[in-house]
Amino acid sequence: MKLNPVSMLRSFYADARHVMSVSYRPDIDTFKRTLKIVLIGIMLLGILGFIISFIVNNIVLATP
Repeated sequence: MKLNPVSMLRSFYADARHVMSVSYRPDIDTFKRTLKIVLIGIMLLGILGFIISFIVNNIVLATP
């Protein structure tokens, strides 16, 4: 069943309203905990990328 653009927009609007009605705003403690976890994950990925880049540039590419 194909929907016309107006029906698609109405359906999207109804779905978005439903999501907003069942979602909740986290308290400050939950937000801080989530922020810490995300920042630690980003930092670990950056360190891992740096280590891999260091190994590739200095060990693998430096061999004659």
